[in-house]
Amino acid sequence: MDSLKQVLEANRAWSERMRAGDPGFFERLVQAQRPELLWIGCSDSRLPPDQIVGRLPGEIFVHRNVGNVVVHTDLNCLSVLQYGIEVLQVKHVIVCGHYGCGGVRAAASPEPLGLIDNWLRHVRDVHVAHRAELEAIADPVARENRLCELNVVAQVANVCHTTIVQDAWRRGQPLAVHAWIYDLADGLVRDLGLSIESAAQISQEYRVG
Repeated sequence: MDSLKQVLEANRAWSERMRAGDPGFFERLVQAQRPELLWIGCSDSRLPPDQIVGRLPGEIFVHRNVGNVVVHTDLNCLSVLQYGIEVLQVKHVIVCGHYGCGGVRAAASPEPLGLIDNWLRHVRDVHVAHRAELEAIADPVARENRLCELNVVAQVANVCHTTIVQDAWRRGQPLAVHAWIYDLADGLVRDLGLSIESAAQISQEYRVG
């Protein structure tokens, strides 16, 4: 109970600091949210999106799950994607994974974990698809880090394969999907060099319409 009391006290102190620095801050937030970024990231508590990229409340629309996975049957994720793109008119969708991801590590391990194995199967599929490349990496940490990167790239593809994103491109809506990764060791976000801005950049087999 003491820890929860501290959380509430910290919230009040934060609210007071925000009002002191910008008296109209909360009044503007009440009116509307106008983020340009939609962040799809991992649920890991060490990755608060707004803090690590220096953004204020209202500037990033966020969806998080274990392993920053995007699956075409996940109505939660797809609903966030649709609302962000069609209602909020975000200009960038960022899939951001992180090195040292417990979900990715678990997906590469044969040890059974129960219910979550069903979710991590999506990451395990990435591991299987890139088995030759990964097995050629001798250092286990480097191998795991590379799987974290490959998983982000795979999820970017999954975002682009949705009808939601492709419908936006057909409408001429400016929208780009990016692959980023966060390093817990130094607090830096790294661009993996993959940005998709049109259906022409994805495989013909996945283009809709």
